[in-house]
Amino acid sequence: MASVVALVGNPQPGSRTRRIAESVAAALAERSGAGVADTVELADIADELFRYPSAVVDAARDRVLAADVVIVASPTYKATYTGLLKAFLDRFDAGALHAVAAVPILTIGSPAHALAVEVSLRPLLVELGASVPTRGIAFPASQVDQRDEIVAAWADAEWPRLRPFL
Repeated sequence: MASVVALVGNPQPGSRTRRIAESVAAALAERSGAGVADTVELADIADELFRYPSAVVDAARDRVLAADVVIVASPTYKATYTGLLKAFLDRFDAGALHAVAAVPILTIGSPAHALAVEVSLRPLLVELGASVPTRGIAFPASQVDQRDEIVAAWADAEWPRLRPFL
């Protein structure tokens, strides 16, 4: 069975970013029948990210590598993703995500950051070998309560590009 996992790079556990990422994962699973794996919440393993080796970080990395589709989500910090997400993704070799499709998401506080998801997060995922078949999601944090309808509209539009991965 195909699987979807949300990878959340917000330093605050249980964040709006997590809720949005999990909504995207659920919408894709609903359309495909794929399973949704437990969310990889980097805030939970932040104290391990710079320890080498770390069985905890390795297990989280392995969960990402095992997924068919990874929802990679972060709040926007300084017009890009968080250092927490970058530190985790640095654990992957170039090309390591060659068997994974990724959906980049940045929660944004201002429309001025709308392109950050395409300009900063997408290239990182491509460098790691992920297929990024859809447009990224620059999700206004102020609209988290409307996430189900916003995510459903996005998923309806992007589903034809994600269907082959699930």
